Amino acid sequence: MTDERRGGDPLALAARLPRGSMLIFRHYEAPDRSVLAIKLAVIARKNHLKLLIAGDLALAMKARVGVHLPDGMARSASPRLRLWIRRGGTLTVAAHDRLGLRRAAALGAAAALLSPVFATLSHPGAKPLGLPAFRRLARGTKRPVIALGGIDRTNVLQLNGAPIAGIAAVGAFSAQD
Repeated sequence: MTDERRGGDPLALAARLPRGSMLIFRHYEAPDRSVLAIKLAVIARKNHLKLLIAGDLALAMKARVGVHLPDGMARSASPRLRLWIRRGGTLTVAAHDRLGLRRAAALGAAAALLSPVFATLSHPGAKPLGLPAFRRLARGTKRPVIALGGIDRTNVLQLNGAPIAGIAAVGAFSAQD
């Protein structure tokens, strides 16, 4: 996931991700957000990455990529979004509890990003789910779950055996290594 405060240049990040990775472009406040999104879409196609634009269906449609909805936006999904999904658009949804996972399923999301697993700098005041609650929630849904929140090289192995489709991170991908 990109983050304007912590993740650095999204174009450089996209260029170094391995083939088959998914990148969620946030950078909500970037003055050149639509230009960056189009450039990212070109890199994503060239490098066989899945690109999703966070919180902006119109921009995702313009770039011909998927869309990611933060939890608050998923609560009031538009008819236009629902039609786009029915026509094959890719959607992921942020979820922080069982209700969020149900919303993701009801919208037909390809996956739910369940967070925060661990304490995270992105949301310093948020109480982490912790591994037992995270595993319980992930097991209780039929949608693929992607773990997010405070994941780095020191704790990623704690997710071994968890019922997840993958992991997402911000800070872990901001360093050049």
